[in-house]
Amino acid sequence: MNIDATPAKEAPEIGELFAAFGRIGLLSFGGPAAQIALMHRVLVDEKRWLSERRYLNALSFCMLLPGPEAMQLATYAGWRLKGLWGGLMAGLLFVLPGAAVILALAGLYAYFGSVPLMAALFLGIKAAVVIIVIEALLKVARRALKKMIYWIIAALAFIGIFFLALPFPLIVFAAALFGFFWRDETHESETLPAVRKTAPLQTALTIALGLVIWWAPVLLIDQLSETPILTEIALFFSKLAVVTFGGAYAVLAYMAQDVVVSFGWLNAGQMMDGLGLAETTPGPLILVTEFVGFLAAFREGGFLLGLAGAALTLWVTFVPCFLWIFAGAPYIDRISNQPRLAGALNAITAAVVGVILNLSLWFALHVFFTEVTMREAGPLTLWQPMLASFDARVLALALISGFLLLYRHWPITPVLLVAAAGGVALDYLV
Repeated sequence: MNIDATPAKEAPEIGELFAAFGRIGLLSFGGPAAQIALMHRVLVDEKRWLSERRYLNALSFCMLLPGPEAMQLATYAGWRLKGLWGGLMAGLLFVLPGAAVILALAGLYAYFGSVPLMAALFLGIKAAVVIIVIEALLKVARRALKKMIYWIIAALAFIGIFFLALPFPLIVFAAALFGFFWRDETHESETLPAVRKTAPLQTALTIALGLVIWWAPVLLIDQLSETPILTEIALFFSKLAVVTFGGAYAVLAYMAQDVVVSFGWLNAGQMMDGLGLAETTPGPLILVTEFVGFLAAFREGGFLLGLAGAALTLWVTFVPCFLWIFAGAPYIDRISNQPRLAGALNAITAAVVGVILNLSLWFALHVFFTEVTMREAGPLTLWQPMLASFDARVLALALISGFLLLYRHWPITPVLLVAAAGGVALDYLV
């Protein structure tokens, strides 16, 4: 069966695209696995703007890039549908709603400490997100794992990242290398029409312009600002945008140690609070960097400097994401039309299923249990939930969400609203 059998519809009007990605930006709770699931549901299943194969090829490509893969996938989708302006709009709509919420919560946190009401409001949302992720995982696995060899790749990727804590780039490289040399005749006859031809000179100009846009504010601040913290923030998060492969969780693992230990911008408790806020608000988890940038600058000069720190953090974190996509997106279809390169992408896609399963299980553990510890047993890394910390409220809300989403086939928005209302009610009643 052709993975691209369902045809895509014609490109939407710009207003329809704005509405769709605005909806995605407002509802993108729960981290990369849930966001990838949401975009799949909207762009492939509902709107049919992208075919299954094109979506999976783009996802595999984004998994190879440093930074938040879900945001990059949104940018690619917008670019694919409406070119440069579509990509900018889709990427910004994916980021800005959550960025505005994080900024408001960071300000409240800086002045008043944690925000219990927000945690109650999003208790139900996290439970619903678990179901959304499970639904998407099943759909992607059913479409991408067409042969036993792909099931094996997905299983090995899951074991490698969940139990062995292998670096994500190593897993992707191994899958790509296998797919490149393994001959899969079923994909050799499948081709995608090229989106548009791009000359190497045009790509070089795109990269040069992107680098100027990225670094100009950093250099200006370094020369003109009398507050070293802004330069430190800009350089640290710029480096983060380049060296952290493997998605949001890889970024967070790399960032947390340096922020707390090396720079002393936050303590461990504040870092965990920031991660909690990012997990329970729309937008990519990498928005926790905005929280860090705001608090680090706030400590030095109050709210206005905190605002500058947050804006600068967002800039150096997400401008590179646009650069990677606008430079590389024109080549995705060409890559998928080359048998060996297509084989590498297919193998990466299978590995991505294992990675999504890893993220899904990690997320579910941290949603259903309030205390989860990581243990090492020889080469194995084990996540051990404390059974006494099991939250029955989350289970109840997840069952309700599963009934509405999987059985009654409700749209995502009302399911999230019901779950959020249920979370607030249970928090005050139980």
